[in-house]
Amino acid sequence: MTPPAIEEYAVSGRDSGPYAITTGPDGALWFTMVHSGRIGRLIPGQEPTSHQLAPDSGPTVISNGPDGALWFTEYQAHRIGRITTAGRVTEFELPTAECGPFGIAAGPDGALWFTETAADRIGRLTTDGTVTEYPLPRTGAFPSAIAAAGDAMWFTLNQANAIGRVDMYGSITVHELPTEAAAPVGIAVSPDGSVWFTEIAAGQIGRMAPAGRITEYPLPDPSARPHAVTTGADGTAWFTEWGANRVGSVTSDGTVAVHDLPTPASEPHGITVGPDGALWTALETGALARIEPTTTSTTLTSKNTEQKNAS
Repeated sequence: MTPPAIEEYAVSGRDSGPYAITTGPDGALWFTMVHSGRIGRLIPGQEPTSHQLAPDSGPTVISNGPDGALWFTEYQAHRIGRITTAGRVTEFELPTAECGPFGIAAGPDGALWFTETAADRIGRLTTDGTVTEYPLPRTGAFPSAIAAAGDAMWFTLNQANAIGRVDMYGSITVHELPTEAAAPVGIAVSPDGSVWFTEIAAGQIGRMAPAGRITEYPLPDPSARPHAVTTGADGTAWFTEWGANRVGSVTSDGTVAVHDLPTPASEPHGITVGPDGALWTALETGALARIEPTTTSTTLTSKNTEQKNAS
């Protein structure tokens, strides 16, 4: 198997902390810099630019909005931010103090949905600034990443060892994971409706099929600490291994491959499909890495359990 070509592009100093990444409506890569309070932008082949927020705001996850702008969480400032492709920033205060917003994604209803890690709530923000919060049925659950499905949002409960689903009316269902203390973080929904998620403490990638079956794929390195996940048009899930300095992929039939990044200890976090069709990941040490997809051929043993799908 030929490994994919991986290239790194410096976008900031080593202390700025590129964290999450997405492809914007303008064909550029947009990314957060969690340590310096900046939002960055890179068109492949051009020089990066960035926009300064409050230095201690802690911009974390960034996502396309329904209005042609980018929306992001400010984890330390407890706000939601919006930035246009021209660089104009608007910030929205949240009703619950010290709620720690982390994940954010546009929902099928045209609103932004986000997680409140410190408040055990899922939030909904309309583009005109109206916020609604939905309490989780668990306490101390630490809701983390969130992703849109056809008619609902799926999210990880990092400290409750579960993934959750919230419909557009705020009804929440929780699905326990088979592996204890797996600590799920990243989550993504593939074109076939499968929900993929990372288990950072278990060294596994999980998949819930549309019918409700959960399958867990152990990674070659149990200490890899998989963090973020995204899916391609073919349904393959791509993920970062924050603790092992690698990116990897897994298909629904259990084909897993992992690839070392060129720079040691580069701390890969967010990952997305770029405007050029390649995978791009944010490296906390100051760069973005581009990974050209390739066919993989390593099948690992999976673990299965049947669960009822609330959808």
